[in-house]
Amino acid sequence: MKEINVIIPLGQNREFDASESIKKHKEIDFIVERGPNPSKNRNQGIKKAKSKFVGFINGHTVLSNNWTKEVKKFFKKYPKIDVVGGPQLNYEKDVFFARISSYALGSKFGSAAVSQRYSGSKIKFDADESDITSSNLVCRKHVFKKVKFDENFYPAEDPKFISDAKKAGFKVAFSPHIKVSNRKRSTLFGLSKQIFNYGKMRPRKEGLFETIKKPYFLVPSLFVLYLVLLPLFLSISSLFWIPPVLYLILNLIFSIYEGGKNKSLLGIVLLPLIFLSIHISYGLGFIYGFLRERVFK
Repeated sequence: MKEINVIIPLGQNREFDASESIKKHKEIDFIVERGPNPSKNRNQGIKKAKSKFVGFINGHTVLSNNWTKEVKKFFKKYPKIDVVGGPQLNYEKDVFFARISSYALGSKFGSAAVSQRYSGSKIKFDADESDITSSNLVCRKHVFKKVKFDENFYPAEDPKFISDAKKAGFKVAFSPHIKVSNRKRSTLFGLSKQIFNYGKMRPRKEGLFETIKKPYFLVPSLFVLYLVLLPLFLSISSLFWIPPVLYLILNLIFSIYEGGKNKSLLGIVLLPLIFLSIHISYGLGFIYGFLRERVFK
C-alpha cells in the first residue's frame, strides 16, 4: 500500500487538468470524486483512503516534481505536526490575465496575510486558514476521526476545515517546500466573482468579533463603505479625499513593484484594476454576507 492518498474533488462536468501532472507521482494513489458538492466529494474520498497520509488538490492543480518527496520528508522530520500545506504558485502556462492576477494575489497589498497561500517562502508551525487551502493540503489519517469537511459550507469550506482542525487540537503547519502550481481565473469577472464569494462566506464562518481579531478580512468592507459615503463626507470637508488618494498611490506603487518584479510591463498596466477589483469584490461580498447572516436571516 502506498503511503499517500491524494483526493481530487471535481464538478460533474469539469475538466481534469491535473491528470498529466499526477502521472509523474508513482508513490501516490489518487482518488477522483465527482459531484456538485466539493466537501462531500472530499469526505467520500476520505472514506476510501487507506494510506497513512491523505492529501488534497484541485482538478486544475499541478504538483511540483518533488512534491511527494517533500511531504514525506516533512512528516518524518516533524512527527508532532498533523496537517501541512504549501504555496499554490503561478502556473506558467496559464493565460495572461490569470498570471497577472496571481501576482496580485501573492502581494501583501492584494490579499494581506492571505498572500502567504500564493507566495509564502518561510516555514510556519502555527499556520491557519490565511496560509493554506485544500489546493495543497496533506493530513495524517487520524485527523479525520475528529474533523471532516463541512458539506453545508461552500465556498471557503477549506478555511473552515483548517479552523475546525485547530480547534480540535491538531497542529497545522505551512511548508514553502511543498509546492504546487494552480490555475487562476482567466477573466476579471471570474476573479471578482470568486473573491466576492470568499467575502460572502466569512460572516457565516465566524462572528464579527472573531473577524475583528483578523482585521485584514474586515478592511475591504470598510473601504467599500467609505467610498459609498464619500460624497457625504466631502460635503463636510475636502480632507476626506485623502484616504482614496493614498489608496491610489499605494495601488500604483505596488503595481509597479509587482509588475517589475515579474518583468511584466502589461502587468503594471493591469494590476491597478486587479488590485481594486479584489478589494471591492471582497468588501461587497463581506457586506452582503453580513446582511444575509446577521440582519435578514
